[in-house]
Amino acid sequence: MHPLILSKFDTKGGAAIAAHRLHEGLKQEMVYSTMLVDIRSSQNDQSILGDDAGHNFTKARNKVYSVVNSFPLRFTRKPVSEYSLQWISNFEILTKINKLKPDIINLHWICAGFIGLKTIARFNVPVVWTIHDMWPFTGGCHYSHGCNKFMKNCGNCPQLGSKRDFDFSRWLWNKKASAWEDLDMTFVSPSKWLAKEAQSSGLFRKLRVEVIPNGINTDIYKPLDRQKTRQILNLPANKTLILFGAVNATSNPRKGFHLLKQALKELTKLRLQDVEIVVYGASSSNKESEFGIKCHYLGELNSDLAIVQALSAADVFVAPSVQDNLPNTIMEAISCGIPCVAFDIGGISDMIEHTKNGYLATPFDVQEFARGVLWIVENTERFHQLSNYARQKAVNEFNQQLQAKRYLSLFHELI
Repeated sequence: MHPLILSKFDTKGGAAIAAHRLHEGLKQEMVYSTMLVDIRSSQNDQSILGDDAGHNFTKARNKVYSVVNSFPLRFTRKPVSEYSLQWISNFEILTKINKLKPDIINLHWICAGFIGLKTIARFNVPVVWTIHDMWPFTGGCHYSHGCNKFMKNCGNCPQLGSKRDFDFSRWLWNKKASAWEDLDMTFVSPSKWLAKEAQSSGLFRKLRVEVIPNGINTDIYKPLDRQKTRQILNLPANKTLILFGAVNATSNPRKGFHLLKQALKELTKLRLQDVEIVVYGASSSNKESEFGIKCHYLGELNSDLAIVQALSAADVFVAPSVQDNLPNTIMEAISCGIPCVAFDIGGISDMIEHTKNGYLATPFDVQEFARGVLWIVENTERFHQLSNYARQKAVNEFNQQLQAKRYLSLFHELI
């Protein structure tokens, strides 16, 4: 069997990391897996194909695709982020795919000018599309933020500030409906929540949607000695450390940094002593003084080891996301035996079992979120029970080999 994994990037962003981990899991199962990406950061893996991220031509081309694809959004009534029109794409991709002669294609994140809507209809092998956000079944938004117009058809889009039924979101929704009308695609959602949203959509209602959680290498993401990792990272040895991390951790509103700041203020009222926060995925905050407690910024962590060290140094990981699928950060944390606190939204409850390996607060109650942090760290015996359960849940439910076997079973069924 020769599966071909298609992703805009190989290691940049959560969706790319999840796709890369699946690729690694398939190879460990002795499967001839190939990963074809638009922009490749991996240097020494011959099974990953794509243009070198460091090459000037690649940088220029990606910039052009980004600017041109986002240009129409400059004319919307309000600024938008995490929104993709995908109206131009890589014109060479179909030729590259045909040369590789795969038995089955596994799509992942295809935006930012990677794969066009009509290109998918021209694939001549079975297609499995792993959806990492809501974009495949909306009129362009990656997350709907409470809007349910995708259930019928998009238009009058609140994220665009649109006042018209036929706006950019309706235009893209119609393009998707036309391009995929007769396609027999199978969709995979990493979380139960996203699968439910997809099945309720006007575009996917009649299509097959399976749930296969992302996987993680639990031999890499495992607990390390706390004091040693704190020494390596120059973090205080005798403080309670709260860890927060994400891509664009402090600048992406969906990641909930604004709610975390409120929760930390509430935490100071609970008289938790000697507590400090550690942030990765960002180098600083413009409003650091609003924390109320000391903050350590680790910047971007670009290796598995660096992330494992940061996690192992922490007492608790916090994920205050407003809307999310199956965040890699939480999976990485529980695999390292770190209890987590999050709001009970999206697919997070697939990983955090309330009061078993973490705490799920009512959305978006920052006082309860703060109490959840206190509940985890105030009792040493309870902390160790939570930590042990977190690690076992990762090993039993989210290990890389289990994910690969589930995909292989689906691939064999479809070929």
